[in-house]
Amino acid sequence: MAGNLLSIGKSGLFAAQAGLSTTGHNITNANVPGYSRQGVVQSTTTALDMGSVGFMGTGTQIAQIKRYSDEFLNTQVRTAQASVSGLESYYSQISQIDNLLADQTAGLSPALQGFFKGVQDMAANRASIPSRQAMLSGAGTLAARFQSLDARLGEIREGVNTTIEASVNVINSYAQQIAQLNEQIGNFATTEQRAPNDLLDKRDQLVLELNKQVKATVTPGDNNSLTVSIGSGQPLVVGQQAFQLAATKSPTDLTRLEVGYVVGNKVSVLPDGALSGGELGGALDFRVTTLDPAQSALGKVALGMAIEFNKQHKLGLDANGQPGADFFAESPAFVGKNINNATVSTTQVAAQVTDPSLLKDSDYKVEFDGTNYNVIRLSDNTSTAITPYNAAGTTQVIDGVEFTVSGLAQAGDNFLVRPTINGAANFKVLANDVSQIAAAAPIATSAPLTNTGTGKISEGKVDSSFLGSAPAMPVTLSYDGATGQMTGFPAGLAVRVTDTNGAVTNYPAPAANVPFTNGATYSFGGVSVTMTGAPGNGDTFQIAANSGGSGDTRNIGLLGDLQTKNIFNNGSATLQSSYAQLVSTVGNKTREVQVNAKAGDALLAQAQGAASDVSGVNLDEEATNLIKYQQAYQAAGKVMQIAGTIFDTLLSIGR
Repeated sequence: MAGNLLSIGKSGLFAAQAGLSTTGHNITNANVPGYSRQGVVQSTTTALDMGSVGFMGTGTQIAQIKRYSDEFLNTQVRTAQASVSGLESYYSQISQIDNLLADQTAGLSPALQGFFKGVQDMAANRASIPSRQAMLSGAGTLAARFQSLDARLGEIREGVNTTIEASVNVINSYAQQIAQLNEQIGNFATTEQRAPNDLLDKRDQLVLELNKQVKATVTPGDNNSLTVSIGSGQPLVVGQQAFQLAATKSPTDLTRLEVGYVVGNKVSVLPDGALSGGELGGALDFRVTTLDPAQSALGKVALGMAIEFNKQHKLGLDANGQPGADFFAESPAFVGKNINNATVSTTQVAAQVTDPSLLKDSDYKVEFDGTNYNVIRLSDNTSTAITPYNAAGTTQVIDGVEFTVSGLAQAGDNFLVRPTINGAANFKVLANDVSQIAAAAPIATSAPLTNTGTGKISEGKVDSSFLGSAPAMPVTLSYDGATGQMTGFPAGLAVRVTDTNGAVTNYPAPAANVPFTNGATYSFGGVSVTMTGAPGNGDTFQIAANSGGSGDTRNIGLLGDLQTKNIFNNGSATLQSSYAQLVSTVGNKTREVQVNAKAGDALLAQAQGAASDVSGVNLDEEATNLIKYQQAYQAAGKVMQIAGTIFDTLLSIGR
């Protein structure tokens, strides 16, 4: 009996000691990230069969050192963490663009307004030398602003590349460590009750840290291992094997880092949107949904400005009486040839924006299907064939972009085309002297003093067709009072008459006799004049080449009108409103991400609180447990002491 009592006391002593050790372990690891509270689970040892009187207890034993952790709650924490980390990564990047574009000093709006103020001042000061110099200086400031904004966006793009590279390295490191822990846990955890709790905590914490980099899905595997997958199901860890990601250059843009999935010796680039959440997913999402569109939108404003200004500038005369040349540089589209195209291919693709009003705010993929090259608009996957395709070269305008394809191709060859992304970077002033500003109109109108009627002719305007089909100058129009018609229009040109109500009447060439209508506009060969009043019989009106344009500001006035001209979105948006739309879009997205990040923080805190209620260490509770196990230890010792006393008494009786 004494021996049995001693054994019972000993088992209680060991159990109390295990409780004290486990409680101490909880207390000392309370502040360790990912640590889960542990507790001693006791069970009774096998009882002695006492026959008719029943069974007698033989003490206690440690059934399990239990780890308190709820996988469902842990999954919620990981999901919330991936979302918050992604939003924080996105916000840290987009807030830079928001501050950049909306800045009242460093943004584009002040430079754009300053430039057009210089244009309007030049028109008001009859194109004087000082006003010309001020206008040219304003143009230089505008070009510098476009370039500086684009350069800052380029720096942010490099920052995204750095983030991608760093995140990929961290993810690979975590994958290796999780795989190693899978192996160690599998070796130790022969049964569920014999799980290495501290290693399980370490693995769970690594999975949580992984979700700070990218959203990862966790499923239980064989032998207490975890299977971790990312993206659209790509395995990152399977049992003891870790797979790797790679930061690799885009096959169509070598300045752009993409995330690749490594299989053997081959790296497959993951498509945009494949990875979500975490710092990596946030950076990738930011680049695709904000950075690329913002840089392209800024380039669109620059290209629209250059193209429309150049068109009008070419319709004027400079101070030397020469036709105007391109005033601003018009950047060609970015064309990226896929490095995986067939080596025997000789295809060349070029693209240039020709009509800003038709731009669709999209990138394009140009792909050869074996018969034709197809231009695929990536925003909605609309495909347009370039026909007829031939190796000598084919040019076709699609969505305001002129695509030129030449050379021999193989099926599957493809190119990436970004029409406007380089527009701001390559925006610069081509005029290097004030005399090159084409302020004057190329034509001048007059009416002799000998005219008898009240008929008048406007100053006259020219349009883009004037450059290719200008009539021989001078043109003298005469009025026949008997017939009420105008004569003298160039024989080889049709005449279009637009009355004050907007009604148009066309007179095919040769338009020998055209009725006179008060207030009507007469257009031919790119020249437009408006006739008013009541001319007398035989009255004449002359349209001649402008030979004295040094003080003429008709063309510079038209250039100033470009500030309010609708040149984007099918003629519904101006330069300023298009840029304002960019600023608004970025600002609204910034606010959206900021609000979602704050909401995500609250959800994460709730999920962490729920998980902590299960697995967190409560120091007050552990202090109570210390007292409980201390008393149990002392009581078990007292049992052993009594057993010893009884044993000594029995021995003394025997003596």
